[in-house]
Amino acid sequence: MSVTSKVVLGVSVVLTLSTVGTVHLKQAWDRERLHQGVVRDLERLERKKENLRLLEQQKVLTRHLEEERRRAEARLRPQDT
Repeated sequence: MSVTSKVVLGVSVVLTLSTVGTVHLKQAWDRERLHQGVVRDLERLERKKENLRLLEQQKVLTRHLEEERRRAEARLRPQDT
């Protein structure tokens, strides 16, 4: 086998191994990114549920406050006349 053939074979092996390694690393990186996307989606859904729960609490508190104001106004009206 000539020196040129050995060099070409060596370069081919190195390029093949580096290509396989690069593809493997990229797949692992893509898999991790996909997993992080799922985690972010789950966190976003939890925040949304919490925000909806807080909004519902605020609605209830607002109704109670408005009801108390109406009662207070109703108590004050007869005294004004």
